[in-house]
Amino acid sequence: MNIVLLGAPGAGKGTQAAKLVAEYDIAHISTGDILRAAVSAGTPLGLEAKSYMDKGELVPDSVVIGLVKERLQEEDTDKGFILDGFPRTTTQAVALASELTALGRDIDAAIAVNVDAEVIVKRLTSRRLCRACGYIGSEADAACPQCGGEMYQRDDDKPETVRNRLNVYEQSTAPLIDYYRGSDLLMEIDGDRPVEVVFADIKGKLA
Repeated sequence: MNIVLLGAPGAGKGTQAAKLVAEYDIAHISTGDILRAAVSAGTPLGLEAKSYMDKGELVPDSVVIGLVKERLQEEDTDKGFILDGFPRTTTQAVALASELTALGRDIDAAIAVNVDAEVIVKRLTSRRLCRACGYIGSEADAACPQCGGEMYQRDDDKPETVRNRLNVYEQSTAPLIDYYRGSDLLMEIDGDRPVEVVFADIKGKLA
């Protein structure tokens, strides 16, 4: 089973990805992880990506697609995979389809986890992290429940930043949603429910 997972920051995509990987024994492919691994290993594409990252520039589609293509040829993807964080644009989706066709594979489903923007803003702005151990809690935690450390709010989780991230996501991903809908691959899931209910819905639709 080959899946593309879509969802705004804070929609619960990561949680559902982990559950899908465990349930179906498929590879979890995160472009962030691939980039870090390629840079660390000093591969040709990794070195090319690093040259952009060191300048604070976006890594070009051609490099990211090349890295994803390499990752898709690793043995652990034989049973299937879930792509998390890629594609981000229609251009990337078209390139992905072309590369998969060359490998004799296809995308089985594009799952979009939908949560209202204001729910996400509330969810992310209430998040707090422990400086000492990294525990993720909420604004209700005066101190870390695990180690007693100081809880703080990341800059990424401040209201103005969260709204900006959601706007960027909406602008870049709306055409991508339409692309997968037009390909008859889109499965839209209401993510504003308990984790297990959302997961049961995803499994039901995949079945």
